[in-house]
Amino acid sequence: MYDRIKGFRDFYPEEMAARRETIDTLEDTARRYGFREIGTPALERAEMWTDKSGDDIVEELYAFEDQGGRHVTLTPELTPTVARMVVAKQQELSKPIKWFSTRPFWRYEQVQQGRQREFYQTNVDIFGSAEPEADAEILAWAADALTNLGLTGEHFEFRISHRDILGGVLETYDAEVDTDDAIRAVDKSDKLSTAEYHDLLVEAGLDYDQAAEFDDLVAGGDLEEVKAFAETERVTDAVENLQAVLAAAEDFGAREYCTISLETARGLDYYTGVVFECFDSTGEVSRSVFGGGRYDDLIEGFGGQPTPAVGVAPGHATLSLLCQRAGVWPDEELTTDYYVLQIGDTRTEAARITQTLRDRGHVVETDVAGRSFGAQLDYADSINAETVVIVGEQDLANDELTIKDMETGDQTQVPVDEFPGDRDRPTFDDFA
Repeated sequence: MYDRIKGFRDFYPEEMAARRETIDTLEDTARRYGFREIGTPALERAEMWTDKSGDDIVEELYAFEDQGGRHVTLTPELTPTVARMVVAKQQELSKPIKWFSTRPFWRYEQVQQGRQREFYQTNVDIFGSAEPEADAEILAWAADALTNLGLTGEHFEFRISHRDILGGVLETYDAEVDTDDAIRAVDKSDKLSTAEYHDLLVEAGLDYDQAAEFDDLVAGGDLEEVKAFAETERVTDAVENLQAVLAAAEDFGAREYCTISLETARGLDYYTGVVFECFDSTGEVSRSVFGGGRYDDLIEGFGGQPTPAVGVAPGHATLSLLCQRAGVWPDEELTTDYYVLQIGDTRTEAARITQTLRDRGHVVETDVAGRSFGAQLDYADSINAETVVIVGEQDLANDELTIKDMETGDQTQVPVDEFPGDRDRPTFDDFA
């Protein structure tokens, strides 16, 4: 007997049915926005991460040397991969490039609620537009995807900020501040005590008085106060850009879900502009459900032409926690439209009925294990068959079938040539 590896999950049919319904909703919403599906490899060169983040990141990867001597890794995220794909065909691709995909990723990290070592995301990205409307469309897609799942504004909120507001404010201090370290501290602030947070800001280059002042300013979230404090072109431009994105989000129907939160920073260094995270409004899901933002420098960093980009990546594990908490997670159960039950030597007629119903788009099962009448009926019940079509030798001798409604237990005889007949989805009620 082999044990499942820690941080990896099995999905049995009932749970997978709920996951598939959720994934289909996310993807169908993306298609309606004009996003096009792409497929990406599970394995990439590890240098795509070590060149940007240093060799220490290997400890967080499933990295190894393959038989060709290449240093490779299972992909821990999609953004570098899509950046590589854009660079490879940058001149051929129509702009803006609007892509989505759903797939697994792998990170060797501590397993906790909503976080596994193998995890699934739906990534949605726009390349080639620096306009606020592109950011707003990402927000609008995310809002529509969540509401299409049955969630409402009572269940979630988008906390939205701008990296240049934080960076610009930090630049106003005389001290030699490591802006990236300070922003990473902001990103962790909701998980730290005030003293621990201020200690990190001091380690990044502020003194304790400046750390407290910066904390108060950012926590206040007043954009006009921030502009008055910094009085720099960088901060003014960032505030105006954030306001423009929110104005576009208003027109696109997503503004009601957005809350300005300058403490939202996103820890990854490649973010350059507007960033946001989705949170459970009640706080019962203890971490962000997902996040996204603008990363205008990444394509150029991979050797391409300067290309603005913005995207979001809902993680399915945390999204399922939100949906379960809100009571809108799909039922984890099997559903079957018909079970065609065979009694005696009736395979030919049973196969005809089964195939006819399948051709009309229904989920249909029939016996493939030579089971008794009772065993077949029990199986039909276990797969939640709505209707059982009983094909028995004695009934066929009279040119009849038996149609059984599994919810009520009622059944009736039907002429063979009338089932399924011209009806698209015939049930017991059509013949009772």
